[in-house]
Amino acid sequence: MENLIDDLKLSLHKGFIDRSLVHQGHHVPKLLINNEEENVLSTVIDELQKCQSFMISVAFITESGLASLKAHLYDLAQKGVKGKILTSNYLGFNTPKMYEELLKLDNVEVRLTEVPGFHAKGYIFEHDQFSSLIVGSSNLTSNALKVNYEHNILFSTHQNGDLVHRVKHQFNELWNQSTSLTPEWIAEYRKIYEPQTVKDIFAESRLQTNLIHRVDEAVQIQPNLMQVEALKSLKEVRAQGEDKALIISATGTGKTIMSALDVRQAEPKRFLFVVHSETILNDAMKAYQKVLATEPTSAFGKLSGTHKDINAKYLFATVQTLSKEAIYHQFDPTTFDYIVFDEAHRSAADTYQRIFHYFQPKFMLGMTATPERTDDLNIFEQFDYNVAYEIRLQKALESEILCPFHYFGVSDYIQDGISVDDNSQLRYLTSEERVKYILDRTDYYGYSGDTLKGLIFVSRKNEAVELAEKLTNHGIATVALTGSDSQQRRNEVIQQLKDGDINYIITVDLFNEGIDIPEINQVVMLRGTQSSIIFVQQLGRGLRKSANKDYVTVIDFIGNYKNNYLIPIALSGDHSHNKDNYRKFLTDNAPLKGVSTINFEEVAKNKVFESIQSATLNEMKMIVEAYQNVKNRIGSIPTLMDFIEQNSIDPAVLLSKFANYEEFLEKKVHKQKRITEDASKNLTFMSKELVQGLKSSDYMTIELLVEQDESFDSLVQKLQEKDSGISEADVRTSLRVLDQSFLKAGLDKQYGPPIINIRQNGKYIGLSEQFKNNLENDVFRTHFEDLMQLSHYKHLNDYHNSNRLVLYHKYSRKDFLRIMNWEKDESSTVYGYKQKYQTLPIFITYHKKEDISETTAYEDEFLNQDELKWFTRSNRSLKSPEVKNVIHHQALNTPIYIFVKKEDADGKNFYYLGNAHYMKDSAQDAKMPEGKNVVTMHLAMETPVRDDVYRYLVEK
Repeated sequence: MENLIDDLKLSLHKGFIDRSLVHQGHHVPKLLINNEEENVLSTVIDELQKCQSFMISVAFITESGLASLKAHLYDLAQKGVKGKILTSNYLGFNTPKMYEELLKLDNVEVRLTEVPGFHAKGYIFEHDQFSSLIVGSSNLTSNALKVNYEHNILFSTHQNGDLVHRVKHQFNELWNQSTSLTPEWIAEYRKIYEPQTVKDIFAESRLQTNLIHRVDEAVQIQPNLMQVEALKSLKEVRAQGEDKALIISATGTGKTIMSALDVRQAEPKRFLFVVHSETILNDAMKAYQKVLATEPTSAFGKLSGTHKDINAKYLFATVQTLSKEAIYHQFDPTTFDYIVFDEAHRSAADTYQRIFHYFQPKFMLGMTATPERTDDLNIFEQFDYNVAYEIRLQKALESEILCPFHYFGVSDYIQDGISVDDNSQLRYLTSEERVKYILDRTDYYGYSGDTLKGLIFVSRKNEAVELAEKLTNHGIATVALTGSDSQQRRNEVIQQLKDGDINYIITVDLFNEGIDIPEINQVVMLRGTQSSIIFVQQLGRGLRKSANKDYVTVIDFIGNYKNNYLIPIALSGDHSHNKDNYRKFLTDNAPLKGVSTINFEEVAKNKVFESIQSATLNEMKMIVEAYQNVKNRIGSIPTLMDFIEQNSIDPAVLLSKFANYEEFLEKKVHKQKRITEDASKNLTFMSKELVQGLKSSDYMTIELLVEQDESFDSLVQKLQEKDSGISEADVRTSLRVLDQSFLKAGLDKQYGPPIINIRQNGKYIGLSEQFKNNLENDVFRTHFEDLMQLSHYKHLNDYHNSNRLVLYHKYSRKDFLRIMNWEKDESSTVYGYKQKYQTLPIFITYHKKEDISETTAYEDEFLNQDELKWFTRSNRSLKSPEVKNVIHHQALNTPIYIFVKKEDADGKNFYYLGNAHYMKDSAQDAKMPEGKNVVTMHLAMETPVRDDVYRYLVEK
């Protein structure tokens, strides 16, 4: 109790009296806003996940806003945490369907007030001895929680505080006078409910994409962001004399309309559109007719199995028909001025190749959402490496080109302790228990709009057929479509879904691409993720905007699949294969910009974490595939920086497998040695010690020495002119790294001789003769410049251009010693902690292995986000000099640095959580399980551990 009161005093003092206080406590008042770095939703979720109960009082709630909390409310229900929501029907804003969604929350009681002008916006979170409150401008809507300009204040108060007493008193008084939400109340409300005109206007504004306006009897298309930027780029490509270009654009962004707009601006005499499906052909021709509305209907024709309009000015052809020699030979190769290849990634097929190489248009455009294919054809080479424009899923969502989505990763059905995996039998996948579970979860997460129109992906054809039958028997009209169904049958079923005659189509991989059903408002994934490309394709089936929905619900049933690690790769668009990136993505409450959200139920999230931990993301096959993809994109052997610029594998992953990049190229590409053994060792040294970008003085020193020799004083002066954050001690450490005196003995066998020479006590510092000779080799020089550029990039992006420790970044023991300018690499003797050079780093593995020795099974634990219970090593007592030094560390001017990793599977790097200090009178003698003495003490964190990092580290 006393600690809490002291903490609240500190927090309030900093928040309301003196912002210069260093130790702020855990309850500092905070302004909550929506911007690039943060949003209100993240804090609401953080507070929900920590509280013992909650009360929300808001006037306006949308289905989308509620959806962004549903997974978290479900997890709270599993923990027995309950809450109350008080709302109203003020201005008729809240829809009847939203109220129905509220009734699905088992652990939330909802009431409605009839107080005139109810416009409250408050969130109260109850804890053991205190309450946290969010008060301000944000209703429970997606826009208010993530996008709109909002002002809210988060603050905490002791349970005995007058303010929280008044707030809760007012809530409870209003609550007791309010009406419980029931199905009967909703039925009566539905009778009088009328959508507000202002909401209709907002709904229309959300459908700006490809909106058609009538102006002077002609149809005009209002281009979206992608279309505007792509059209400008295509015009520039043609102006430069290029005759081919590739557009890479996420599914649903409007590639077909964009191509039609470009045809309109290019004004070809004859035009050809090549597509693989007659359904898409029909849709494409209709889109072109809208854009080219001044052209007569007779100008448009089809070339397919049933149509042969070969003289049409604008010809739309299926590849199956056009690729027949008897057909395409009816055309002169120069007949068409402009040719568009839809789904251009298919162009590896012989049918496409025959068309591609026969015709000789003035301009050829390829369009695709997924250019990274595993076949032998290089689509980038096919279009002369002219990527005119590229927009992927994340940017398209941010730009509001696509319909927002709420993704829910839910645990698949568990029976007798066993979850679905890659080897599950059909009878288990289609059991009555699993069907009921699927219906329960899909109903809970719901859909936007009045009628369910969903698409379900499964892994087997017989599973699709049997599930369709069972869902239909449960009153959810469902049809299975497989590859054996005719095109006519597919078209009929798709139309049934659009018309609302059925609720679901179940398929395997039939609808991965090329199917345009904007009405889809729920996508259900009942299979393991085999490819991030296919995952995004299937997710994209619901992302086209439509008047019948405000968002699409994506429900991913996550079983014990080995490839679960592909989920964060697909959702983030991050192909770095960096495990830390994916762990961070899973702990981030708001990884996507805009109103879209990504949510995992706790059990499902743990399955993804386990998959990431066990996955080998530096397998040779993955590295070679990443290399080939980047090479295909740029048309030449990539540098390490090219991997970053092309959003590919993190160079650190590649370098974890090979001593240096040239070694990879020698073994996998050139099949011969191009540099000497010593040169290769020098590259290994730079790849292992410098490319991390830990300190700018490391790589900047080499760059200066390449130009000329320096004295120590001149070197310091020049480095500080380039980076004022560099100290003289930093320069000395960098020189010890470069001449290898900092490093462990024996590394010269791996690194070769030092790359610099220091003579006459620092009067002369220069490159070694061998290193100078290596730089004369063009291959070596290219690698050297690439590594220097990569070091710059890493320092700027990973360390925020700082030469000091960065909060929540990950470091090894050796990294700490370098940053703090220790004389030698003593990382092997640091173990859990070591006091030296007026620094005291503490390294903690939070979850120990079960088979760890009892003598080292220290039970270090966070008591809360700003207090750590810590154990010294064994055979220590309060009388030990080492322990006394820790207790008196402040008087000795020895800061304590806290580093924590979740478990050994996280690797050798630890999160830097900031500095801590000893809490007075907390040290106690204790005994380990096997009887050895140890001292425990409490350490206060100077900065409370950030919510997402804290949860990740502490939760098992």
